Amino acid sequence: MGKPTGFMEYDRRDRRYEPAGDRVVHYNEFVIPLTEAEVSEQGARCMDCGIPFCHQGCPVNNIIPDWNDLAYRGDWQAAIEVLHSTNNFPEFTGRICPAPCEASCTLNLEDTPVAIKTIECAIVDKAWEEGWIKPQVPERRTGKRVAVVGSGPTGLAAAQQLARAGHKVSLYEKEDRIGGLLRYGIPDFKLNKQLIDRRMAQMRTEGVEFHTNAHIGVDISVAQLREEYDAVVLAGGSEKPRDLDVPGRSFAGIHFAMDLLTRNSKRVQGSHVPDDDFISAEGKHVVVIGGGDTGSDCIGTSNRHGAKSVTQVEILDRPPEREDKSLTWPNWPNRMRTSSSQEEGCERMWNVATKGFVGDANGQVTGVRYNLVRWERDADGRWQMHDVPGTEGELKADLVLLAMGFVHPVHEGMIAELRDEAGLELDGRGNVKGTTEGELAYRTSVDGVFAAGDMRRGQSLVVWAIREGRQCARAVDEWLMGRSDLPR
Repeated sequence: MGKPTGFMEYDRRDRRYEPAGDRVVHYNEFVIPLTEAEVSEQGARCMDCGIPFCHQGCPVNNIIPDWNDLAYRGDWQAAIEVLHSTNNFPEFTGRICPAPCEASCTLNLEDTPVAIKTIECAIVDKAWEEGWIKPQVPERRTGKRVAVVGSGPTGLAAAQQLARAGHKVSLYEKEDRIGGLLRYGIPDFKLNKQLIDRRMAQMRTEGVEFHTNAHIGVDISVAQLREEYDAVVLAGGSEKPRDLDVPGRSFAGIHFAMDLLTRNSKRVQGSHVPDDDFISAEGKHVVVIGGGDTGSDCIGTSNRHGAKSVTQVEILDRPPEREDKSLTWPNWPNRMRTSSSQEEGCERMWNVATKGFVGDANGQVTGVRYNLVRWERDADGRWQMHDVPGTEGELKADLVLLAMGFVHPVHEGMIAELRDEAGLELDGRGNVKGTTEGELAYRTSVDGVFAAGDMRRGQSLVVWAIREGRQCARAVDEWLMGRSDLPR
């Protein structure tokens, strides 16, 4: 460990934000990084626990105590090597991961966890600045060809690992630019897209071919991919949004969250989005239904548009301000969290069930009808929702954004073709069926076709996406070559 008494000598310090009034007028990243000396000091707080619970919290299995110690000692070049040994894209996770590792940190028992996410981001940002991150071109080529469908973090991780194993990799993306939801789903103020372009340049040198505007199952058949490639990896996202079947759903002005976010991101990044297709919150009363990260991104975007008001409603109970550590640690706790977008301005409501929408004579939404609810366990211990009598109300709304999560991958197109023509099996939730263990790891029911990330496990975090992309790459490599030197 770096400094045995560091956790007692140094207080937790983390990155700060630009003032809300300054940042809502642009779409640039607004996080103020720590200095190298401050990052080193934060690294000194790591206790290198005998059982590093942060490993349990980190889906990509980052070797956190090691690179904390290296950052403390100022050996940044060794730190990026350790960091890259488990994570292809720490500049992504260092910005948009919710940091379950910090929830698992032993110091979180006192609400002062090591600033792991900040240290991670500082290491990789410095490594890029110093030119230490270079393409890893394989010494030999295997002659095997692999198609990866989907260019989000799962597809990018799988493609990079397979290329480094010596395979010829083609990455297919239905949109006009590479990145999946990293590119268009996550706002630019949370993730600068030049970070994706920088990684793409590295991957091109390593041998990855990128194909955009290539919608598999629509523009290109899956049968064609299976004929041309030795293996196919399904790495698309869980993009079927959860809908709300209530009266008035057909009114104009009610949109899925991703419709707002993708159109806005395309315009911010310089693509032409016609005014009649763009969704603007300017001067409007906005209601966001759903309390997760996607809803938060809608809030930040609406505030940058100049919304008149933003209200976010959540059907669940308001979380406690502080969790009971004896019951939750080292697992991810349910506790009250406020995102940077929520800090910028919105009203938050809990225990709100949407009962319907109100509209005017022109078919434009004007309000949201709701009822407060309470949650109680039944005799079998399952949570049941009950309306609270006399709590009916209505929220003024010119724009309603549905941000209630995603149920499974879109079945139309690629999955439907594979299901109908090759017998692709889906699980009970509508995801592509597959396991992560044993000889059948990441294989689907179709020979030579693998699945990973949200397409296999359902909507999840960027760290799970990268983990599954890496593990799937090893499974493909083993299937093609009989063995693999790729890390699992």
